[in-house]
Amino acid sequence: MKQFVLWLCFSLALFGQEKNPKELTYNEYLGYVKKFHPMVKSANLEINNAQANLMMARGGFDPKIEVDFDKKQFKNSEYFSLLNSSFKIPTWYGIEIKAGFDNSEGVFLNPQNTMPNQGLTSMGISVPLGQGLFINERMADLRKAKIQVQLSQAERKLQTIEVFYNASVAYFNWKRNFSEVQLYSNYLKNAEIRFVGVTSLIKNGDKPAIDSIEAGIIVRNRKLNLEDSQLKLIKAKLELSNFLWLDNNVPLELQDDIIPEEKLEETIKETLRTNDLLIANPSIENHPKINSLQNKLAILEVDRKLKANSLLPKIDLGYHYLSEPNYWSDSNFNNYKLGVNFSFPIFLRKERGGLQMAKFKIQDAQFDLDIERLQLQNKINAQQTEINSLEKQRQLLSDLVTDYSIMLGSEERLFSFGESSVFLINSRENNLVSTQLSALSLENRYLISNAELFKIMANPD
Repeated sequence: MKQFVLWLCFSLALFGQEKNPKELTYNEYLGYVKKFHPMVKSANLEINNAQANLMMARGGFDPKIEVDFDKKQFKNSEYFSLLNSSFKIPTWYGIEIKAGFDNSEGVFLNPQNTMPNQGLTSMGISVPLGQGLFINERMADLRKAKIQVQLSQAERKLQTIEVFYNASVAYFNWKRNFSEVQLYSNYLKNAEIRFVGVTSLIKNGDKPAIDSIEAGIIVRNRKLNLEDSQLKLIKAKLELSNFLWLDNNVPLELQDDIIPEEKLEETIKETLRTNDLLIANPSIENHPKINSLQNKLAILEVDRKLKANSLLPKIDLGYHYLSEPNYWSDSNFNNYKLGVNFSFPIFLRKERGGLQMAKFKIQDAQFDLDIERLQLQNKINAQQTEINSLEKQRQLLSDLVTDYSIMLGSEERLFSFGESSVFLINSRENNLVSTQLSALSLENRYLISNAELFKIMANPD
Protein backbone atom coordinates (compact mmCIF):
# COMPACT_ATOMS: atom_id res chain seq x y z
CA MET A 1 0.00 0.00 0.00
CA LYS A 2 2.89 2.35 0.72
CA GLN A 3 4.17 1.74 -2.80
CA PHE A 4 0.80 2.72 -4.17
CA VAL A 5 0.70 5.95 -2.12
CA LEU A 6 4.14 6.88 -3.47
CA TRP A 7 2.88 6.20 -6.99
CA LEU A 8 -0.16 8.40 -6.37
CA CYS A 9 1.94 11.30 -5.14
CA PHE A 10 4.25 10.94 -8.12
CA SER A 11 1.38 10.85 -10.59
CA LEU A 12 -0.05 14.07 -9.16
CA ALA A 13 3.26 15.92 -9.38
CA LEU A 14 3.89 18.31 -12.23
CA PHE A 15 6.52 17.12 -14.62
CA GLY A 16 8.58 20.28 -15.09
CA GLN A 17 11.70 20.43 -17.20
CA GLU A 18 14.93 22.06 -16.13
CA LYS A 19 15.94 24.97 -18.29
CA ASN A 20 18.31 23.81 -20.97
CA PRO A 21 21.27 26.15 -21.57
CA LYS A 22 21.21 25.12 -25.25
CA GLU A 23 17.89 26.80 -25.88
CA LEU A 24 17.60 28.38 -29.35
CA THR A 25 15.45 31.47 -28.88
CA TYR A 26 13.20 32.70 -31.64
CA ASN A 27 15.05 36.00 -31.84
CA GLU A 28 18.42 34.24 -32.26
CA TYR A 29 16.92 31.98 -34.88
CA LEU A 30 15.62 34.92 -36.92
CA GLY A 31 19.08 36.48 -36.64
CA TYR A 32 20.60 33.43 -38.32
CA VAL A 33 17.95 33.52 -41.05
CA LYS A 34 18.40 37.23 -41.70
CA LYS A 35 22.19 37.05 -41.88
CA PHE A 36 22.90 33.77 -43.64
CA HIS A 37 19.86 32.44 -45.50
CA PRO A 38 20.53 32.28 -49.28
CA MET A 39 17.09 33.60 -50.22
CA VAL A 40 17.68 36.72 -48.11
CA LYS A 41 21.04 37.21 -49.81
CA SER A 42 19.34 36.67 -53.16
CA ALA A 43 16.84 39.41 -52.30
CA ASN A 44 19.75 41.78 -51.67
CA LEU A 45 21.10 40.94 -55.12
CA GLU A 46 17.96 42.45 -56.64
CA ILE A 47 19.14 45.87 -55.52
CA ASN A 48 22.61 45.26 -56.94
CA ASN A 49 21.04 44.19 -60.22
CA ALA A 50 18.92 47.36 -60.35
CA GLN A 51 21.95 49.52 -59.62
CA ALA A 52 23.87 47.80 -62.42
CA ASN A 53 20.93 48.48 -64.73
CA LEU A 54 21.02 52.13 -63.67
CA MET A 55 24.70 52.29 -64.55
CA MET A 56 23.91 50.91 -68.00
CA ALA A 57 21.21 53.53 -68.53
CA ARG A 58 23.59 56.32 -67.52
CA GLY A 59 25.99 54.97 -70.10
CA GLY A 60 23.66 56.39 -72.76
CA PHE A 61 24.97 59.84 -71.78
CA ASP A 62 28.65 58.93 -71.88
CA PRO A 63 30.87 60.96 -74.25
CA LYS A 64 31.89 59.02 -77.33
CA ILE A 65 34.93 59.09 -79.62
CA GLU A 66 34.40 57.94 -83.21
CA VAL A 67 37.08 57.45 -85.88
CA ASP A 68 36.39 56.35 -89.46
CA PHE A 69 39.36 55.87 -91.79
CA ASP A 70 39.05 54.63 -95.38
CA LYS A 71 41.90 54.37 -97.90
CA LYS A 72 42.30 52.93 -101.43
CA GLN A 73 45.70 52.23 -103.06
CA PHE A 74 45.93 50.71 -106.55
CA LYS A 75 48.91 50.46 -109.01
CA ASN A 76 51.07 52.85 -107.03
CA SER A 77 48.28 55.43 -107.05
CA GLU A 78 46.48 56.60 -103.97
CA TYR A 79 42.91 56.76 -105.10
CA PHE A 80 41.68 58.32 -101.85
CA SER A 81 42.36 58.53 -98.15
CA LEU A 82 39.50 59.68 -95.93
CA LEU A 83 39.63 60.38 -92.19
CA ASN A 84 36.53 61.30 -90.21
CA SER A 85 36.90 61.64 -86.42
CA SER A 86 34.55 63.12 -83.86
CA PHE A 87 33.97 63.58 -80.14
CA LYS A 88 30.30 63.57 -79.09
CA ILE A 89 28.78 64.67 -75.79
CA PRO A 90 25.11 63.71 -75.33
CA THR A 91 23.13 65.95 -72.96
CA TRP A 92 19.87 65.47 -71.06
CA TYR A 93 17.34 67.17 -73.37
CA GLY A 94 18.32 65.28 -76.50
CA ILE A 95 20.89 67.94 -77.45
CA GLU A 96 24.21 66.60 -78.68
CA ILE A 97 27.48 68.57 -78.82
CA LYS A 98 29.99 67.39 -81.39
CA ALA A 99 33.60 68.30 -82.22
CA GLY A 100 35.31 66.78 -85.24
CA PHE A 101 38.35 66.65 -87.42
CA ASP A 102 38.23 65.50 -91.07
CA ASN A 103 40.99 65.11 -93.62
CA SER A 104 41.15 63.74 -97.16
CA GLU A 105 43.58 63.36 -100.05
CA GLY A 106 43.95 61.31 -103.19
CA VAL A 107 43.90 61.35 -106.99
CA PHE A 108 40.32 60.22 -107.46
CA LEU A 109 38.80 62.04 -104.52
CA ASN A 110 35.10 62.84 -104.60
CA PRO A 111 34.77 66.63 -104.94
CA GLN A 112 32.50 66.88 -101.90
CA ASN A 113 35.28 65.32 -99.81
CA THR A 114 37.89 67.84 -100.95
CA MET A 115 39.36 69.64 -97.93
CA PRO A 116 42.25 71.96 -97.10
CA ASN A 117 45.69 70.35 -96.91
CA GLN A 118 45.74 70.52 -93.09
CA GLY A 119 42.24 69.08 -92.79
CA LEU A 120 39.06 70.61 -91.49
CA THR A 121 37.88 70.98 -87.91
CA SER A 122 34.29 71.46 -86.82
CA MET A 123 32.35 72.31 -83.67
CA GLY A 124 28.60 72.13 -83.55
CA ILE A 125 25.36 71.11 -81.97
CA SER A 126 22.34 69.08 -83.00
CA VAL A 127 18.94 69.80 -81.45
CA PRO A 128 15.68 67.83 -81.78
CA LEU A 129 12.85 70.36 -82.06
CA GLY A 130 10.01 67.83 -82.01
CA GLN A 131 10.40 64.25 -80.92
CA GLY A 132 13.16 63.68 -78.41
CA LEU A 133 13.49 67.20 -77.03
CA PHE A 134 11.82 66.66 -73.64
CA ILE A 135 11.92 62.86 -73.59
CA ASN A 136 13.52 60.17 -75.72
CA GLU A 137 14.53 56.52 -75.36
CA ARG A 138 17.77 57.40 -73.65
CA MET A 139 16.09 59.68 -71.13
CA ALA A 140 13.25 57.23 -70.55
CA ASP A 141 15.65 54.35 -69.88
CA LEU A 142 17.50 56.39 -67.27
CA ARG A 143 14.29 57.51 -65.53
CA LYS A 144 12.98 53.93 -65.45
CA ALA A 145 16.29 52.64 -64.16
CA LYS A 146 16.18 55.10 -61.25
CA ILE A 147 12.63 54.01 -60.43
CA GLN A 148 13.69 50.37 -60.73
CA VAL A 149 16.19 50.85 -57.90
CA GLN A 150 13.36 51.94 -55.60
CA LEU A 151 11.19 49.10 -56.91
CA SER A 152 13.91 46.55 -56.18
CA GLN A 153 14.19 47.81 -52.60
CA ALA A 154 10.47 47.26 -52.08
CA GLU A 155 10.59 43.82 -53.69
CA ARG A 156 13.62 42.91 -51.56
CA LYS A 157 11.55 43.58 -48.45
CA LEU A 158 8.67 41.49 -49.78
CA GLN A 159 10.95 38.57 -50.62
CA THR A 160 12.76 38.81 -47.29
CA ILE A 161 9.52 38.95 -45.29
CA GLU A 162 8.30 35.83 -47.08
CA VAL A 163 11.43 33.97 -45.99
CA PHE A 164 11.00 35.24 -42.42
CA TYR A 165 7.38 34.11 -42.33
CA ASN A 166 8.10 30.61 -43.62
CA ALA A 167 11.02 30.32 -41.22
CA SER A 168 8.80 31.44 -38.34
CA VAL A 169 6.12 28.88 -39.15
CA ALA A 170 8.80 26.16 -39.21
CA TYR A 171 10.04 27.31 -35.77
CA PHE A 172 6.51 27.39 -34.33
CA ASN A 173 5.75 23.91 -35.63
CA TRP A 174 9.01 22.65 -34.15
CA LYS A 175 8.07 24.16 -30.78
CA ARG A 176 4.59 22.65 -30.93
CA ASN A 177 5.84 19.15 -31.76
CA PHE A 178 8.55 19.42 -29.12
CA SER A 179 5.91 20.27 -26.50
CA GLU A 180 3.73 17.37 -27.67
CA VAL A 181 6.62 14.94 -27.24
CA GLN A 182 7.19 16.25 -23.72
CA LEU A 183 3.48 15.95 -22.98
CA TYR A 184 3.18 12.35 -24.18
CA SER A 185 6.45 11.40 -22.46
CA ASN A 186 5.11 12.64 -19.13
CA TYR A 187 1.80 10.84 -19.53
CA LEU A 188 3.55 7.65 -20.63
CA LYS A 189 5.51 7.75 -17.38
CA ASN A 190 2.25 8.26 -15.49
CA ALA A 191 0.63 5.35 -17.33
CA GLU A 192 3.57 3.03 -16.65
CA ILE A 193 3.61 3.92 -12.93
CA ARG A 194 -0.15 3.43 -12.80
CA PHE A 195 0.18 0.05 -14.46
CA VAL A 196 2.75 -1.04 -11.85
CA GLY A 197 0.50 0.20 -9.06
CA VAL A 198 -2.59 -1.53 -10.43
CA THR A 199 -0.66 -4.78 -10.88
CA SER A 200 0.48 -4.67 -7.28
CA LEU A 201 -3.11 -4.00 -6.09
CA ILE A 202 -4.35 -6.97 -8.12
CA LYS A 203 -1.75 -9.20 -6.51
CA ASN A 204 -2.96 -8.03 -3.10
CA GLY A 205 -6.55 -8.76 -4.11
CA ASP A 206 -7.63 -5.12 -3.87
CA LYS A 207 -8.54 -4.74 -7.57
CA PRO A 208 -10.02 -7.04 -10.22
CA ALA A 209 -7.65 -8.52 -12.81
CA ILE A 210 -9.44 -6.71 -15.66
CA ASP A 211 -7.96 -3.42 -14.41
CA SER A 212 -4.52 -4.58 -15.52
CA ILE A 213 -5.84 -4.92 -19.09
CA GLU A 214 -7.28 -1.41 -18.89
CA ALA A 215 -4.02 0.01 -17.52
CA GLY A 216 -1.99 -1.88 -20.15
CA ILE A 217 -4.13 -0.46 -22.96
CA ILE A 218 -3.43 3.03 -21.66
CA VAL A 219 0.33 2.36 -21.67
CA ARG A 220 0.25 1.10 -25.26
CA ASN A 221 -1.86 4.03 -26.39
CA ARG A 222 0.56 6.46 -24.76
CA LYS A 223 3.49 4.72 -26.47
CA LEU A 224 1.69 4.97 -29.79
CA ASN A 225 0.98 8.67 -29.22
CA LEU A 226 4.60 9.29 -28.23
CA GLU A 227 5.98 7.48 -31.27
CA ASP A 228 3.76 9.48 -33.61
CA SER A 229 4.68 12.77 -31.94
CA GLN A 230 8.40 11.91 -32.13
CA LEU A 231 8.03 11.29 -35.87
CA LYS A 232 6.36 14.69 -36.28
CA LEU A 233 9.15 16.28 -34.23
CA ILE A 234 11.84 14.77 -36.48
CA LYS A 235 10.09 16.08 -39.58
CA ALA A 236 9.62 19.50 -37.96
CA LYS A 237 13.33 19.66 -37.10
CA LEU A 238 14.28 18.81 -40.67
CA GLU A 239 11.92 21.49 -41.93
CA LEU A 240 13.49 23.98 -39.52
CA SER A 241 16.99 23.03 -40.68
CA ASN A 242 16.10 24.31 -44.16
CA PHE A 243 16.33 27.83 -42.75
CA LEU A 244 19.53 27.39 -40.72
CA TRP A 245 22.71 28.36 -42.56
CA LEU A 246 26.18 29.56 -41.73
CA ASP A 247 28.50 31.86 -43.63
CA ASN A 248 29.68 30.78 -47.11
CA ASN A 249 26.31 29.05 -47.70
CA VAL A 250 27.04 26.16 -45.34
CA PRO A 251 23.80 24.42 -44.22
CA LEU A 252 23.38 23.88 -40.49
CA GLU A 253 21.59 20.85 -39.05
CA LEU A 254 19.67 21.24 -35.80
CA GLN A 255 21.18 19.11 -33.05
CA ASP A 256 19.08 16.90 -30.76
CA ASP A 257 20.08 18.77 -27.60
CA ILE A 258 18.74 22.11 -28.88
CA ILE A 259 15.30 23.08 -27.59
CA PRO A 260 12.91 25.91 -28.60
CA GLU A 261 12.16 28.99 -26.53
CA GLU A 262 9.93 27.99 -23.64
CA LYS A 263 7.93 31.20 -23.07
CA LEU A 264 7.78 32.36 -26.68
CA GLU A 265 4.17 33.51 -26.42
CA GLU A 266 5.35 36.16 -23.92
CA THR A 267 8.09 37.58 -26.18
CA ILE A 268 6.64 37.10 -29.69
CA LYS A 269 5.10 40.58 -29.89
CA GLU A 270 8.32 42.29 -28.85
CA THR A 271 10.40 40.20 -31.25
CA LEU A 272 8.13 40.88 -34.24
CA ARG A 273 7.29 44.43 -33.11
CA THR A 274 3.54 43.76 -33.30
CA ASN A 275 2.75 45.52 -30.00
CA ASP A 276 1.96 48.89 -31.55
CA LEU A 277 0.22 47.29 -34.51
CA LEU A 278 -2.48 45.89 -32.21
CA ILE A 279 -3.21 49.27 -30.60
CA ALA A 280 -3.32 51.76 -33.46
CA ASN A 281 -4.23 51.66 -37.13
CA PRO A 282 -0.82 51.55 -38.84
CA SER A 283 -0.27 53.52 -42.02
CA ILE A 284 0.18 51.52 -45.21
CA GLU A 285 1.48 54.30 -47.45
CA ASN A 286 5.09 53.19 -46.87
CA HIS A 287 4.20 49.53 -47.25
CA PRO A 288 6.58 47.74 -49.66
CA LYS A 289 3.68 46.34 -51.70
CA ILE A 290 2.19 49.83 -52.10
CA ASN A 291 5.61 51.25 -52.96
CA SER A 292 6.16 48.47 -55.46
CA LEU A 293 2.87 49.17 -57.26
CA GLN A 294 3.49 52.93 -57.16
CA ASN A 295 6.92 52.46 -58.73
CA LYS A 296 5.48 50.19 -61.41
CA LEU A 297 2.90 52.88 -62.07
CA ALA A 298 5.68 55.49 -62.36
CA ILE A 299 7.50 53.31 -64.91
CA LEU A 300 4.30 53.01 -66.96
CA GLU A 301 3.90 56.79 -66.77
CA VAL A 302 7.37 57.23 -68.29
CA ASP A 303 6.35 54.90 -71.12
CA ARG A 304 3.15 56.93 -71.63
CA LYS A 305 5.11 60.18 -71.92
CA LEU A 306 7.44 58.55 -74.44
CA LYS A 307 4.47 57.30 -76.48
CA ALA A 308 2.85 60.75 -76.33
CA ASN A 309 6.10 62.32 -77.53
CA SER A 310 5.99 60.10 -80.62
CA LEU A 311 2.92 62.05 -81.81
CA LEU A 312 5.15 65.06 -82.46
CA PRO A 313 6.90 65.50 -85.80
CA LYS A 314 10.53 64.51 -85.94
CA ILE A 315 12.60 67.63 -86.60
CA ASP A 316 16.37 67.50 -86.07
CA LEU A 317 18.38 70.68 -86.56
CA GLY A 318 22.18 70.59 -86.73
CA TYR A 319 24.71 73.39 -87.01
CA HIS A 320 28.51 72.93 -87.20
CA TYR A 321 31.08 75.69 -87.43
CA LEU A 322 33.91 74.79 -89.85
CA SER A 323 37.53 75.94 -89.77
CA GLU A 324 41.03 74.91 -90.67
CA PRO A 325 43.09 73.89 -87.61
CA ASN A 326 45.16 77.13 -87.55
CA TYR A 327 42.24 79.46 -88.30
CA TRP A 328 40.31 79.08 -85.02
CA SER A 329 41.39 82.57 -84.01
CA ASP A 330 39.33 83.98 -86.90
CA SER A 331 35.65 83.72 -86.07
CA ASN A 332 34.19 83.52 -89.54
CA PHE A 333 30.76 82.05 -88.94
CA ASN A 334 30.05 82.04 -92.65
CA ASN A 335 31.89 78.70 -92.80
CA TYR A 336 29.42 76.18 -91.49
CA LYS A 337 27.48 73.06 -92.21
CA LEU A 338 23.72 73.14 -91.60
CA GLY A 339 21.29 70.25 -91.70
CA VAL A 340 17.58 69.77 -91.11
CA ASN A 341 15.77 66.42 -91.00
CA PHE A 342 11.98 66.23 -90.95
CA SER A 343 9.57 63.30 -90.90
CA PHE A 344 5.96 62.91 -89.83
CA PRO A 345 3.52 60.00 -90.36
CA ILE A 346 0.26 61.24 -91.84
CA PHE A 347 -2.23 59.05 -89.94
CA LEU A 348 -0.20 58.34 -86.76
CA ARG A 349 -2.09 55.08 -86.28
CA LYS A 350 0.89 53.23 -84.81
CA GLU A 351 1.72 56.09 -82.46
CA ARG A 352 -1.89 56.70 -81.34
CA GLY A 353 -2.41 52.97 -80.76
CA GLY A 354 0.73 52.73 -78.68
CA LEU A 355 -0.37 55.71 -76.57
CA GLN A 356 -3.80 54.18 -75.93
CA MET A 357 -2.22 50.90 -74.83
CA ALA A 358 0.07 52.79 -72.46
CA LYS A 359 -2.93 54.58 -70.93
CA PHE A 360 -4.80 51.27 -70.49
CA LYS A 361 -1.81 49.77 -68.67
CA ILE A 362 -1.75 52.76 -66.32
CA GLN A 363 -5.46 52.38 -65.59
CA ASP A 364 -5.00 48.69 -64.87
CA ALA A 365 -2.05 49.38 -62.56
CA GLN A 366 -4.07 52.06 -60.74
CA PHE A 367 -6.89 49.56 -60.19
CA ASP A 368 -4.37 47.11 -58.70
CA LEU A 369 -3.03 49.83 -56.40
CA ASP A 370 -6.51 50.79 -55.15
CA ILE A 371 -7.45 47.15 -54.56
CA GLU A 372 -4.18 46.46 -52.75
CA ARG A 373 -4.72 49.42 -50.40
CA LEU A 374 -8.18 48.13 -49.46
CA GLN A 375 -7.04 44.53 -49.09
CA LEU A 376 -4.06 45.46 -46.94
CA GLN A 377 -6.21 47.53 -44.59
CA ASN A 378 -8.77 44.74 -44.29
CA LYS A 379 -6.05 42.14 -43.70
CA ILE A 380 -4.55 44.24 -40.92
CA ASN A 381 -7.94 44.70 -39.24
CA ALA A 382 -8.76 40.99 -39.57
CA GLN A 383 -5.39 39.97 -38.15
CA GLN A 384 -5.70 42.37 -35.22
CA THR A 385 -9.12 40.91 -34.42
CA GLU A 386 -7.81 37.34 -34.69
CA ILE A 387 -4.88 37.95 -32.35
CA ASN A 388 -7.11 39.57 -29.73
CA SER A 389 -9.59 36.70 -29.98
CA LEU A 390 -6.85 34.07 -29.70
CA GLU A 391 -5.54 35.73 -26.55
CA LYS A 392 -8.96 35.33 -24.94
CA GLN A 393 -9.23 31.73 -26.13
CA ARG A 394 -5.81 30.94 -24.70
CA GLN A 395 -6.91 32.18 -21.28
CA LEU A 396 -10.09 30.09 -21.44
CA LEU A 397 -8.15 26.97 -22.43
CA SER A 398 -5.65 27.60 -19.65
CA ASP A 399 -8.53 27.65 -17.16
CA LEU A 400 -9.89 24.45 -18.69
CA VAL A 401 -6.51 22.72 -18.31
CA THR A 402 -6.46 23.73 -14.64
CA ASP A 403 -9.99 22.42 -14.09
CA TYR A 404 -9.30 19.12 -15.83
CA SER A 405 -6.10 18.72 -13.81
CA ILE A 406 -8.08 19.18 -10.62
CA MET A 407 -10.68 16.64 -11.82
CA LEU A 408 -7.95 14.12 -12.63
CA GLY A 409 -6.29 14.61 -9.25
CA SER A 410 -9.61 14.17 -7.50
CA GLU A 411 -10.34 11.00 -9.44
CA GLU A 412 -6.95 9.56 -8.54
CA ARG A 413 -7.55 10.26 -4.85
CA LEU A 414 -10.89 8.48 -5.08
CA PHE A 415 -9.13 5.58 -6.78
CA SER A 416 -6.67 5.36 -3.86
CA PHE A 417 -9.65 4.97 -1.54
CA GLY A 418 -11.17 2.28 -3.73
CA GLU A 419 -14.06 4.48 -4.86
CA SER A 420 -13.07 4.86 -8.54
CA SER A 421 -11.72 2.80 -11.40
CA VAL A 422 -8.91 2.83 -13.96
CA PHE A 423 -11.50 3.52 -16.64
CA LEU A 424 -12.64 6.75 -14.98
CA ILE A 425 -9.05 7.85 -14.38
CA ASN A 426 -8.28 7.17 -18.03
CA SER A 427 -11.34 9.14 -19.09
CA ARG A 428 -10.33 12.12 -16.96
CA GLU A 429 -6.77 11.93 -18.20
CA ASN A 430 -7.85 11.74 -21.84
CA ASN A 431 -9.92 14.91 -21.37
CA LEU A 432 -6.89 16.63 -19.85
CA VAL A 433 -4.57 15.46 -22.62
CA SER A 434 -7.05 16.54 -25.28
CA THR A 435 -7.37 19.98 -23.70
CA GLN A 436 -3.60 20.38 -23.37
CA LEU A 437 -3.17 19.42 -27.02
CA SER A 438 -5.82 21.99 -27.92
CA ALA A 439 -3.89 24.54 -25.88
CA LEU A 440 -0.69 23.72 -27.79
CA SER A 441 -2.56 23.99 -31.08
CA LEU A 442 -4.07 27.32 -30.06
CA GLU A 443 -0.68 28.59 -28.95
CA ASN A 444 0.68 27.62 -32.36
CA ARG A 445 -2.16 29.53 -34.04
CA TYR A 446 -1.45 32.53 -31.84
CA LEU A 447 2.24 32.57 -32.77
CA ILE A 448 1.51 32.12 -36.47
CA SER A 449 -1.12 34.87 -36.29
CA ASN A 450 1.49 37.30 -34.96
CA ALA A 451 3.85 36.22 -37.74
CA GLU A 452 1.09 36.80 -40.30
CA LEU A 453 0.56 40.34 -39.03
CA PHE A 454 4.33 40.84 -39.28
CA LYS A 455 4.18 39.49 -42.83
CA ILE A 456 1.28 41.75 -43.79
CA MET A 457 3.13 44.86 -42.60
CA ALA A 458 6.25 43.63 -44.47
CA ASN A 459 8.88 45.54 -42.51
CA PRO A 460 11.80 43.10 -42.00
CA ASP A 461 14.41 45.80 -41.24
